[in-house]
Amino acid sequence: MKANISTTFLLLIPFFMHAQNREITPEDVVTRIKDHVTCNWSDETVDTFKAGNPKTKINSITVCMFADMQVLKKAVELGSNFIITHEPIFYNHLDETGSYSNDPVFNEKMEFIKKHNLVIFRFHDHIHRTDPDGIRAGMIRKLDLEKYSDNGSRTFFHLPEQTLEDYSAELKEKLNLETVRIIGNPDMKFTKLAIMAGAPGGQRHIEMLGNDKMEVLLAGEAREWETYLYMNDAVQQGRNKAIIFIGHTKSEEAGMKYCAEWLEKFVTEVPIHFIENQLNFKTL
Repeated sequence: MKANISTTFLLLIPFFMHAQNREITPEDVVTRIKDHVTCNWSDETVDTFKAGNPKTKINSITVCMFADMQVLKKAVELGSNFIITHEPIFYNHLDETGSYSNDPVFNEKMEFIKKHNLVIFRFHDHIHRTDPDGIRAGMIRKLDLEKYSDNGSRTFFHLPEQTLEDYSAELKEKLNLETVRIIGNPDMKFTKLAIMAGAPGGQRHIEMLGNDKMEVLLAGEAREWETYLYMNDAVQQGRNKAIIFIGHTKSEEAGMKYCAEWLEKFVTEVPIHFIENQLNFKTL
């Protein structure tokens, strides 16, 4: 009986090895993503392949917030040839490249992508539309906000009372930021926080700032002649409101780490790496 079991096990080894080493392509991965999001896949979306051949055999996958040159170089060092990024690759929302044909920065980036046979897919719309929103879920986890949710909300949170300055310092440490921008009184005490990551637009910021369920808005980025101007006026009027800007990248990046872990649940054939974007500016 033992011999039969051993023989059967030996016969199954090639099958298991084949299953683990089966070739998988970017096209295969995107098909699985479409199967695992909870929303319908829209035909009108920026979630498309931006570079490379989707039928390429994947060596490993890199997930990131922005596929900048630093991330692409690190991905190549890790042996990755399939990049899943949240934001545009070519400097505009639709990744239109027609105006860059003679641009040296664009051309060098494209040459690097082609040289290393990289395939790049943008995953933006549907990770936000799935339930839970993967970007929001990752940021809530990163900022340890789950236990402070206001009746299960993923936008409003009720924190222990603290000052705007103290909370800003906490954010700098958690997100490894050199600085944050605040508009409001640093000594203002608050408990009611709302989150609007990324760049939803000044009008949505202004609507939120008028909501009585929040005192401090944690935001990504905004036009200075919209949200900044409104908040400057609010402060001058003595209103008990404030806003903290942490930048677009750091306001959503933890969501792409969440995405990498989510992918590992149904893409098991190749390694999946998350690469954090380095800060692209210095404060002097």
